[in-house]
Amino acid sequence: MLKWSDEATAELKKVPSFVRGMAKRAVEDQVTRSGRSEITAQDVRDGRKRHISFAEDKEGPKKTKIEIVRCETVSEVCPGVACLKAFNERHSHFESYGDDTEIIGIFTCGGCPGRRVSRMVEKLVDHGLDVVHLSSCIMLEGDYPKCPHRKQIKKNIESKGVRVIEGTHH
Repeated sequence: MLKWSDEATAELKKVPSFVRGMAKRAVEDQVTRSGRSEITAQDVRDGRKRHISFAEDKEGPKKTKIEIVRCETVSEVCPGVACLKAFNERHSHFESYGDDTEIIGIFTCGGCPGRRVSRMVEKLVDHGLDVVHLSSCIMLEGDYPKCPHRKQIKKNIESKGVRVIEGTHH
């Protein structure tokens, strides 16, 4: 049985709650492999550096943070390559972005009526989300089934103070 020092427990509380359980298991695995039985604050800091720090904001100029919402139905046949390629090449609806822009999330709406969108946007706002792009599959009519909820999805996102762009690669 591993013993957590009070300092290690305090350090673990600094890890974002949605990954805390995973972080705890990673630290415990590392300490167990090293043959020790007590977890220190340094173990937690080392684990954070190894597994989490790459995803944390760095010092320096603020980047514009984008998320793409895709259609759940269309995602069954489309892997999202064109959306990502359009961003990478700053094509179409991504033309105005510079190198100081990054995609921090891409998810599907969760199915009609866009049941997952509000929850996911709220989580990404905590990570500095600036703009949500509604993917071209949500916006187009003809090749894909028309999204009957796109106006409400847009309104829900904007109510959280996040700008919405309609489209990705078309």
